[in-house]
Amino acid sequence: MAGKKRTQLVSPNSAGGFTDQERAAFRETVRERRSPPRPGTGDGKTNVLAKIAEMQPSDRRMAERIHALIRAAAPGLTPKTWYGMPAYSKDDNLLGFFRSAEKFKTRYPTLGFSDEANLDEGRIRPTDDALVELTGTEEARIAALVKRAVGCSSRLNVTMQLAGPRSGPRSATERTDRRPASSE
Repeated sequence: MAGKKRTQLVSPNSAGGFTDQERAAFRETVRERRSPPRPGTGDGKTNVLAKIAEMQPSDRRMAERIHALIRAAAPGLTPKTWYGMPAYSKDDNLLGFFRSAEKFKTRYPTLGFSDEANLDEGRIRPTDDALVELTGTEEARIAALVKRAVGCSSRLNVTMQLAGPRSGPRSATERTDRRPASSE
């Protein structure tokens, strides 16, 4: 095997293969697990609002709006922090989270859903979406996604494509059933 170049699996800028941001997120999740919310000492909502308050202004505004949308669409979800990010769970199963752009030095903040979310449709299922801007259209999609994620019945066919080119339905109100729409 002389003469073959070995593939470097670890980034030269990060010890152990993790970036500084990833190591900080790991430390935060250890703190979260060691001190879960207890009655009278703060709850998940308080922790989520504190994390949102720490964000940069542009991410903070978007996170506050996402938080309000999720709480309105599915009031039964439990707010919590997950790797230092605002997250929402049902029956102790993580369903979704908001990741600020500054958290991992990304271009856009993202809204993500875990594999526990009831969003399976087709053979490909995106799990994170970049949030470029929140307009009424995106807010309606997010609310519908959250309702689907928790298992609420919805007749909306909503894709998770919140930014970029689209190949799915052209409106958030497109019907999922195959019956022709009545002309009434």
